[in-house]
Amino acid sequence: MTNLKGKVAVVTGSTRGIGRSVVEKLAENGANVVIIGSSAIEKIEVIANEVASKYGVEALAIQANVTSKDAVKNLVDKTIEKFGRVDILVNNAGITRDGLFMRMKDADWDDVMDVNLKGIFYVTQGFYRTMTKQRSGSIINMTSVVGITGNMGQVNYATSKAGLIGMTKSLARESAKRNVRVNAIAPGYIKSDMTDAISDAARESMLSTIPLGKMGEPEDIANAVLFLASDLSTYITGQTLSVNGGMIMP
Repeated sequence: MTNLKGKVAVVTGSTRGIGRSVVEKLAENGANVVIIGSSAIEKIEVIANEVASKYGVEALAIQANVTSKDAVKNLVDKTIEKFGRVDILVNNAGITRDGLFMRMKDADWDDVMDVNLKGIFYVTQGFYRTMTKQRSGSIINMTSVVGITGNMGQVNYATSKAGLIGMTKSLARESAKRNVRVNAIAPGYIKSDMTDAISDAARESMLSTIPLGKMGEPEDIANAVLFLASDLSTYITGQTLSVNGGMIMP
């Protein structure tokens, strides 16, 4: 077990899927957690109570739209008021608006950029001052395999995720002297509600591109987050960790 006792972890988009798994993994290893979602606050509070009770940590529930600068300021203020610090920031919130490029609407492009890039800019900048004053912190950005390879029908999403890799590298260079590390994780095909809904033929085609022959689980990504959040990775910054079963080997 990796000891994160006394550390504070903020995870956006953490009410389900990969984000929920990340929260559980960090709490299991002793971190107090801030659980953030766009759903009703009552739903987020239920999750926070479950996590706090299960792992014996403190869990703060916050409803926030990461594309709103005011909402992000409120998120930052509540976190610092509650815990006084932040040690781990996981930028997990993201959306897709898939479609062929020729038919892509302005709103489909703008919505993806607003959440997947501008939202991460707002949240990271909001907590960055605290981390630099502490002279410690780990920022982990959730990019995607398609930010490296591209993918048909996902020009907007792939562009946002490739941009996030550039943001990660640039901020890592700025923040290194203050002992704030910035890394990214690029998940491949991870089991989710979306992948459960695809046809058997599509699933077989997808699996044929993965040397390990299976989809990943949300916990596979959570384990990678735990590594980058912990003291096991104190000499790692500006990197993108691909967790994809060998689907790509850059």
